[in-house]
Amino acid sequence: MLVAHIAVKPLLPQGMKRINWLLGGWSGVVFLFLYLPMIPLVVYSFNASRGGVKWGGFTFGWYTALISDHTLRSAMSNSVFIAIIVTILSTLLGTLGAWMLYRYTFPFTRAIGTMVFLPMVIPEVIMGLSLRLFFSGINQNVGDHVDWFALGKLSVIIAHTTFCFPFVMVAVQARLAGLDPALEEAALDLGATPSQAFYKVIVPYLMPAIVSGALMSFTLSMDEYIVTKFTSGPQSETFPIKVYGLVKTGNVASANAISTVLIVLTIGLVVVSETLRRKRV
Repeated sequence: MLVAHIAVKPLLPQGMKRINWLLGGWSGVVFLFLYLPMIPLVVYSFNASRGGVKWGGFTFGWYTALISDHTLRSAMSNSVFIAIIVTILSTLLGTLGAWMLYRYTFPFTRAIGTMVFLPMVIPEVIMGLSLRLFFSGINQNVGDHVDWFALGKLSVIIAHTTFCFPFVMVAVQARLAGLDPALEEAALDLGATPSQAFYKVIVPYLMPAIVSGALMSFTLSMDEYIVTKFTSGPQSETFPIKVYGLVKTGNVASANAISTVLIVLTIGLVVVSETLRRKRV
């Protein structure tokens, strides 16, 4: 006997339907608020007018100008270099810090764990100013002997790492909260040393959190403007500072073209990531 399987959609109470409609409508408003301003930005990136306020005709000139702009390429290379170094340092510090706070007990553990997350909540202006004063004070005291802390790439890397590695710690600590202690004990019983158990058992278990924290650190470092403005020097201009400089000098069309390229690249990366995820599923 053949039995027909009919999918029955669960019926929701009238009140739940209204809540779903309200939540869906609010989500739509939020998405419009976030993404609707991108449409005129993309359109005016093809505007022949340099100011970008009035339409002066259609052109691809601003995109071709980006290719020959060596200062823009230099700013982008600075941002990518700084972001890569910051990601590596933040991932190492965040992962090891989260593991130490989870694995070992020592005096003032709670206080240290709380102080580590202060860079996440301190306003960026205050952090940037305090770091600027810190580097300036060091330069005044040891500037005649060593110029490591002069405002430049190193100061920006230190500043970015200061507020990026707590994000890695948050992700790793959330993953450690669900760690079964029997995993490490089983590895030790099978003959592994504590370091081998950490690298071969714990680290693979923490890898999703480590990767997410690393991606967050890279994104935050690439996007940071305020702290970078306080701690960077003439030779360490990053991409956000360069873009703001274009807008400030009235070259809005070039800024629109740069933003459009970044939007297209971001959409492409999201599409590729989603495609790979679906193939794995």
